[in-house]
Amino acid sequence: MRLPAPLIPGRLVRRYKRFLADVELGDGSVVTAHTPNTGSMRQCAVPGHRVLVSRSDNPRRKLGYTLELIEVGGFWVDTHTHRTNRVVEEALRGDAISELIGWQVTPEHAYGESRIDFLLEKDDSKALVEVKNVTLTCRPAVACFPDAVTLRGQKHLHELMRARNDGYRAVIFFLVQRGEAKAFCPADEIDPVYGQLLRQAQAEGVEILAYRSRVSAEENRVDVRLPVLLD
Repeated sequence: MRLPAPLIPGRLVRRYKRFLADVELGDGSVVTAHTPNTGSMRQCAVPGHRVLVSRSDNPRRKLGYTLELIEVGGFWVDTHTHRTNRVVEEALRGDAISELIGWQVTPEHAYGESRIDFLLEKDDSKALVEVKNVTLTCRPAVACFPDAVTLRGQKHLHELMRARNDGYRAVIFFLVQRGEAKAFCPADEIDPVYGQLLRQAQAEGVEILAYRSRVSAEENRVDVRLPVLLD
């Protein structure tokens, strides 16, 4: 999907209070940008990293700037988690994910005690797809999730296992935003419970898909599938 334009270059001064980031622009001025990401953003929210921000002229907004991309290791990383589902939805509707071609797509489906990101329907079959944004690497060229303990993520895995038992096709989809990544694994050292649940989910028939995105200053698109390492 296309990113807001034009994006304004700068450098990260600091990220704080979860949703705020100070950014130094090219003219030396420092602005405070909204940061739409609830995770730790470790490896990304590093002072001095190049960033791209967007600017809104909406007078009702408290903050006029939004942090859009951060450069890590020579690649742009999309830390804007509100955009993640839209990137995946565009790929689903455009049949860009080979394992999920030809399904009718409905976002935000209530199931159990959660809202699962997508309900897919085809003929008499139904599938639930939960999407996670991946911005961390745990070792060279291996992306991992989560970047902090995630009770919400654990709950989603329980719901997907329940859905599988109820006859749904169930998929956990990791959108890997790190351009150097060549594989994906759970971040066991950060959230060992999540890693255990992910392995349990696979054993119970939940499909694990990891796709790397292709991020530039102009767009973010689902690109290539990555192997999932669970051993």
